[in-house]
Amino acid sequence: MGSLFSISISCDALFSSCLDCTAKKVTFTSELEDNLDVLQIELQKLIETRRDVMRRVTIAEQQQTIRTDQVHGWLTRVQAVEAEVDELLKRKSQEIEKLCFGGFCSKNCKSSYKFGKKVVKKLEVVSVLKGEGGNFQVVAERAPCTLVDERPIEPTVGLESTFDQVWRCLMEEKVGIIGIYGMGGVGKTTLLTQINNKFIQMQDDFDVVIWIVVSKDLQLEKIQETIGKKIGLVDDQSWKDKSFEEKAIEILRCLRKKKFVLLLDDIWELVDLTEVGVPQLPSFETGSKVVFTTRFIDVCGQMGAHEKFEVKCLTNGEARKLFHEKVGSEVLNSHADIPKLAETLINECGGLPLALITIGRAMACMKTPQEWEYAIEVLRTSASKFTGMEKKVYSRLKFSYDSLPNDTIRSCLLYCCLYPEDYSISKTDLIDCWIGEGLLNEYDGSRARNQGYYIIGVLLHTCLLEDVCLLEEEKSDDYVKMHDVIRDMMLWIACENSKIEEDEKEKLLVCAGAGLTKAPEVEKWAKVRRVSLMENQIKYFSETPTCFHLLTLFLNSNRLESITSDFFNSMPSLRVLNLSKNLSLFALPSGISKLVSLQHLDLSKTNIRRLPKELEALSNLKCLNLENTFSLSTIPRHLIKKLSALRVLRLFKCNFLIESEDSQFFVEELCCSENLNVLTISVKNSKDLQQILSSQNLQKCTQSLCLKRFYDSKSLKVSRLAEMKNLDRLHLYECCDLEELTIDCAWEVQSIHDSHIFYNLHTVLYALVSS
Repeated sequence: MGSLFSISISCDALFSSCLDCTAKKVTFTSELEDNLDVLQIELQKLIETRRDVMRRVTIAEQQQTIRTDQVHGWLTRVQAVEAEVDELLKRKSQEIEKLCFGGFCSKNCKSSYKFGKKVVKKLEVVSVLKGEGGNFQVVAERAPCTLVDERPIEPTVGLESTFDQVWRCLMEEKVGIIGIYGMGGVGKTTLLTQINNKFIQMQDDFDVVIWIVVSKDLQLEKIQETIGKKIGLVDDQSWKDKSFEEKAIEILRCLRKKKFVLLLDDIWELVDLTEVGVPQLPSFETGSKVVFTTRFIDVCGQMGAHEKFEVKCLTNGEARKLFHEKVGSEVLNSHADIPKLAETLINECGGLPLALITIGRAMACMKTPQEWEYAIEVLRTSASKFTGMEKKVYSRLKFSYDSLPNDTIRSCLLYCCLYPEDYSISKTDLIDCWIGEGLLNEYDGSRARNQGYYIIGVLLHTCLLEDVCLLEEEKSDDYVKMHDVIRDMMLWIACENSKIEEDEKEKLLVCAGAGLTKAPEVEKWAKVRRVSLMENQIKYFSETPTCFHLLTLFLNSNRLESITSDFFNSMPSLRVLNLSKNLSLFALPSGISKLVSLQHLDLSKTNIRRLPKELEALSNLKCLNLENTFSLSTIPRHLIKKLSALRVLRLFKCNFLIESEDSQFFVEELCCSENLNVLTISVKNSKDLQQILSSQNLQKCTQSLCLKRFYDSKSLKVSRLAEMKNLDRLHLYECCDLEELTIDCAWEVQSIHDSHIFYNLHTVLYALVSS
């Protein structure tokens, strides 16, 4: 069964509705031409609105903001509508030709109707878009924080191994803070940039990577602002009104929730990251990291680095590759002699990337051997005048010199440039010279010497001096050296830096290792305070210099045969004189007595046969070095007694104590000396040894002991040396009659030298008793 229902509709209403619909459809055709004209006008207005909006967007995006999604969508829709309206307007003439009867009818009613309807709808869309475009209050906003900002970097050379080590360490869970240290210009910032850019490939592992340049002028507020900006806190309008402490709390609150990496470039001192607002690391909850670069190894300790890595100078092969890249193959191949000349310049750079890049770029247009030879000469004789060296190299390296704690340490560093390039400097000799010139405290026991070792430590930690490697990576505790570029920079500071007042400049004459056969003209000596002519081939001095202000004179490692009696007449201020390693020097002039201010005299490794009696006049002499004087046979009696200021006496392997019949009297004289602080000595028999051991002062100050011959003994129990608390070197030579050597001591002997001439020695007992 079904249900019946009925609907009642007014015939008038139905007719009226149909009439309205028909009339509306007719207007699509009858008003087509007017609508097209209006559409064209409205489209132009929309284009003008789009241009206004786009201009605002461009200006905003130049300020590191991005357009809002609304603006982006609107611009996309406008672009699409513009194209659609253009298509409609292209058909304008064609569609108007279809109209007839004054536009109220069409030759193709259906086609004209559809086209007219499209025009009306597009007109509505254009009007809406035009209205939206005029209502945008904000067209762009600050971009959200990216994980990491890629930093520009040139192709690197020689950092691959160090980068791999640092990166592996960085990925270890238990490592939170990593320190990268090395001398200026060695590539630390480049390495940190590599690390920064590597994080671009690790978008899912960390939330944010923050790069901060700290530099010498430490400003915690600047660090705080950089962090706040990177993590989006600076956008908050209230940020500027907050105090330093309030900002630190905000940073801490935000970073605690993130797995972050903080990259700090160029740290010169402790940076208290906790004070800035950085959470304490390592944080095993988030796995956040801090990596920093510094020139000072002690800053790594102050920053609490869990691991530290040194960026070293390039190897020869790496240096050559970098230099060739900067010069270019066209120049290197322009003449057959240039590659060999390039090797000379490469060697002058000592593997320092900053110097290699600077010099390489300067040579990139020089295609003749003459230009290269001149460049080498300039670099060797006055490196600061080489293109770019003062501005790009020395000025940057000088920051390390300026940052040293005090003037004493700076003066001690300047002293090191008296030695030749790549020269292994004995720490002991260096400290003796520092003390002799008066750079350290007076000889009052171990204080001055400890101060010297402390200063060497500071200079090593600041990478201004380097450890000397004897075998592969094995470092020597006894020697240091200065990098060639650092040495050139120090000479520039001392003699050429235009920013230093003339009165404050060090007056130096340094020709060390220059291959000289004749001494420089005496006119050049007049105003100097230090002269270094060591490591040359000078045999004699044809003129007598006048240098009233001279404090230090290095003549060691030459071929000196004699020194005229009046040579020292005009050096009243001389405090340090080094004549060592002149194997052809057999005698000292009597005029040495004129050196009334002399405090340090080094005659080691010479063949002088006797000390002149005139040495008695050196009442201020505090250090006398006679080590390895294998020809010395005479030392005047009572000389040591008359040298009342003497504090350091070095007689290790001194022939006089072994061959001279007067040696016993000399040892007795030594035993009466109460002023010695440092003694190195050779002993030929048990009687002399017993005399030395009977003196408490000699027990305390003896540092090196050579036992030679010992013909009067068949056995030697070295336990008696236990009272020599500072003994660090024990050598035994030619003890042919010695049959038994017993070492039973509570102290550590650093080296025991067996010359393999113990023909009758059959028992050696070496027992260490814990101290």
